[in-house]
Amino acid sequence: MTVTFEPGDLVENPASPDWGMGQVQSVVEGKITVNFEHKGKLVIDSTHVSLAYVASK
Repeated sequence: MTVTFEPGDLVENPASPDWGMGQVQSVVEGKITVNFEHKGKLVIDSTHVSLAYVASK
């Protein structure tokens, strides 16, 4: 199943739960910019990292 994220969606990185909840800032060509509670803003390459959808804001 492919999940398409949109700005404002809330996500988690199951491989790094200590990052906390993140809010999607932008999605451009497979790169997802997410602002995480405890890690700050990161650009995630969706071909290498699978984010878990939590909710839409």
